[in-house]
Amino acid sequence: MATITYLTQIEFGAGSLARVASCLDTLGGRRPLIVTDRGIVAAGLLDRLQAELPAGLPVFDGTPGNPTEEAAQEAATLYRREGCDSLIAMGGGSPIDLAKAVGLLVTHKGALASYAAIDGGVARIGEIVPVIAIPTTAGTGSEVGRAALLTLQDGRKVGLISPHLIPKLAICDPDLTHGLPAGLTAATGIDAISHCVETFLSPRDNPVADAIALDGLQRAVTHIERAVLAPQDAEARSGMMMASLQGGLCFQKGLGAIHALSHPLGAYKQINPHHGTLNGILLAPVLRRNAAACEAKYAAISARLGIADGDVPAFFAALVARLNLPKTLGEVGFDGSQWQDVVQAALKDHSAATNPVPFDGADYLAILEDAA
Repeated sequence: MATITYLTQIEFGAGSLARVASCLDTLGGRRPLIVTDRGIVAAGLLDRLQAELPAGLPVFDGTPGNPTEEAAQEAATLYRREGCDSLIAMGGGSPIDLAKAVGLLVTHKGALASYAAIDGGVARIGEIVPVIAIPTTAGTGSEVGRAALLTLQDGRKVGLISPHLIPKLAICDPDLTHGLPAGLTAATGIDAISHCVETFLSPRDNPVADAIALDGLQRAVTHIERAVLAPQDAEARSGMMMASLQGGLCFQKGLGAIHALSHPLGAYKQINPHHGTLNGILLAPVLRRNAAACEAKYAAISARLGIADGDVPAFFAALVARLNLPKTLGEVGFDGSQWQDVVQAALKDHSAATNPVPFDGADYLAILEDAA
C-alpha cells in the first residue's frame, strides 16, 4: 500500500511572475515578508517582483548561501515587527528554505532544533503561514518540497520536514533563470539530477514518483548542457526548470546517500560549498557503491538516457566533467580531517534511510575517500 499526494498549486511558464499579486490575494495575504538574498537584489530580480506587488512591502535579503538558524531568527523578528501575515520567497533553495523556517518560527514555540527530523520533530510541526515560493534557479525543487535544510546554532545541518512546510503556491517562471551564471546553472542542474536519480533508486514503493523522476532526469540530461552553453536558450531554461520541479515533486519518496553526505558537508561554514556542487562530486561514487543492489533500475535509467554500455556511474561522472564542475571534495576545500564527523552525521541524516541499501560508517568513509 502507498499514500501518494501531489502536492500544491504551481503556476509554470514564461511570464508567470505576473500572477504573483493575484496568487497572494487568493491565499489571503495582505502584507507578506519578502525573503531573498543579496545576489537576487543585485541581479535586479527583486525589482521585477516588487513591480508586481504593492509598494512598501518589507524585505529580508540577508539569506546566507547555506541558510542558518541565526538568519531565520533575524527574518522572523522582522516579520513580527512589520505585522506580516504571509511570506514570499524568491531565489534558490536557500531563501525558500529560510522562508519555510521563518513560517515555522512565527507560528510555533521553541527553538528550531526541536523540530529537526532526526530529533523526532516531524510530528511537532503544524500549519504555518502561507508561503509563495518563486525559484530563480533550476535545481532545488524546494518550491514544492516538504523539507527545509538549515544549519543550527549548534553547527548541525538538519532537515525540518513536514507536509505543512510545502509552499501553498509555487511560481516557476523560467525567464527568471536567464541571467544565471554558467557555473551556477551547472551546479543547480546537477542538484535536480541528483534528486531524480536518488528518488528513482529509493526502495519506497511509489510508481508515480518513479515515473516523474525518470521523466525529470531525461529532461535535465537533455537540456543542462544547452542551458550552460547558451544561457538565453528559452527552451533549455524551461526544460531545466521543469526538471527541477519534477525533482522536487518526486523526492517526497526519499533521497539517499548522496544527500546524507552532502548535508553535513554543507554545514562547514568556513568552506561553504554549494549543495549542488557537492551532489555532483558524490553522484558517481555513491552510484558505484549502490550498483549491486540496483541492476534493474540502472538498466531502466540506461534505456531512458541511451547509455549504451549501461555504466550509469561513468555516464554521470562524464557529465559532471563536461560541465566543468569540481570533481573532488579537495577542490572545494576539504582535506579529509572532517571525514569522521561527516560519517557520524550521515548515519543520522534523514536521507540515509532511503538509500537502496543501508550503509554503515565504513561505507560512508569509503565514498568520501573515493570522492576526495
